[in-house]
Amino acid sequence: MQRITARSAFSFPMLVSGFVAVLVGYSSSAAIIFQAAQAAGASPMQIGGWLSMLGIAMGLCSLGLSLWTRMPILCAWSTPGAALLATSLHGLSINEAIGIFIFANALIVLSGVTGLFARLMKVIPPALASAMLAGILLRFGLEAFTGLQSDVALCGAMLLAWLLARRWLARYAILATLAVGVAMAFARHAIHFPAQMASFALPQGIMPHFSLTALIGVGLPFFLVTMASQNAPGVATLQAHGYQPPVSALMSWTGLVALLLSP
Repeated sequence: MQRITARSAFSFPMLVSGFVAVLVGYSSSAAIIFQAAQAAGASPMQIGGWLSMLGIAMGLCSLGLSLWTRMPILCAWSTPGAALLATSLHGLSINEAIGIFIFANALIVLSGVTGLFARLMKVIPPALASAMLAGILLRFGLEAFTGLQSDVALCGAMLLAWLLARRWLARYAILATLAVGVAMAFARHAIHFPAQMASFALPQGIMPHFSLTALIGVGLPFFLVTMASQNAPGVATLQAHGYQPPVSALMSWTGLVALLLSP
């Protein structure tokens, strides 16, 4: 058995992998979170507070659950769920949106405490779990080439950097691709920093409002989309790589943290 030491666990390639995972997961979905918050009528300060609380919650959950399970647990917002909310929250108040979050997270806690979700994941064949993983990666793989239609120089340079790095520096291919993209964007003056000073966005408490129509029409689909398109593939990804995560405990803890922080 290979001995895992602190030095090997926190090696530079491992830190780079974690950085890339958070960078891709956070930046690729932030725009959708903005749209969902705007659809709920949130102010710019409230949107900043949402992102602050999401970052704190995801960081603490990822750190705590990874240390507890000794598995690579990365907690993140539900991108498919956020996309659903961006198109479904129009006409609803922000108080009703908070009520929807509380309702959906309570259902996630219930599915974890009762063990219903864990029993469902046990009956999923390994081949289907691998197919779910492939379905997630396929979309990202195909969309990597769509940028070539609008910016051949930038996307072509990043693609070339990735191919060359995969040949000689496979562990740092993504990091090299990012560095080339940022360097080209700076050279073309395509990166603009805001004129105003950066400031901390403190979360603001919002009183929830529960509407039966909103809970059934938006909250229930939100819960189902999150479980089917986010949580199930996440568990399947871990299982496809040989891990046996405590599914019920993960659902219970992540759902409980989200439930408490929803307001």
